Amino acid sequence: MRSRRKLMLGIVLAGAALALAACGSSGDGDSGDSAGAVSTTADAAPPAKEKGVPKALAANRAEAGQILDEGSLDAKIAELEGHPIVVNQWASWCEPCRAEFPYFGDSANQHAGEVAFVGIDMQDDRGAAEDFLQQLPVPYPHVDDPSASQIASLGGGVVSPTTVFIDAQGEVVSVFQGAYASRDQLEQDIERYLLN
Repeated sequence: MRSRRKLMLGIVLAGAALALAACGSSGDGDSGDSAGAVSTTADAAPPAKEKGVPKALAANRAEAGQILDEGSLDAKIAELEGHPIVVNQWASWCEPCRAEFPYFGDSANQHAGEVAFVGIDMQDDRGAAEDFLQQLPVPYPHVDDPSASQIASLGGGVVSPTTVFIDAQGEVVSVFQGAYASRDQLEQDIERYLLN
């Protein structure tokens, strides 16, 4: 009986480890079952007024939850010139993306006055992506990237999720492939690459 429990525990732990591993980049657009949705904190939505937030960052946050047209990533980066940017590539079909998404919402709120956040919805069904964003609202916009060309232009797109750090001069300073295991891990990279 004890060895059977150990075996079952091992199977459960192995399954959990696989769930936390990164998805491949070839999504079929199917949103899958959303029953396992992770709820985010109530403060993920942007406040009505952005006091003390630079104009470009406030304008970016004003587009929270919107999926911008394909090809608008370069324009978005240009709008945010002079500010560091965290670009998070995700898809509704990617469970590790879903698991880490609340970390990005919380960090975007914490750094509202100093760092811009932009999402890239890669190889996804638009309706499924909109449902995903309703379930997990974050205070920044997202770029539609059905062909993965937008994220590829920044050195990503091989693994979902991928996070790209762009400094205030518009240079890519780091590309992190895979899911963040904790918000602390994400915060460490924000500090290391963008706020040092």
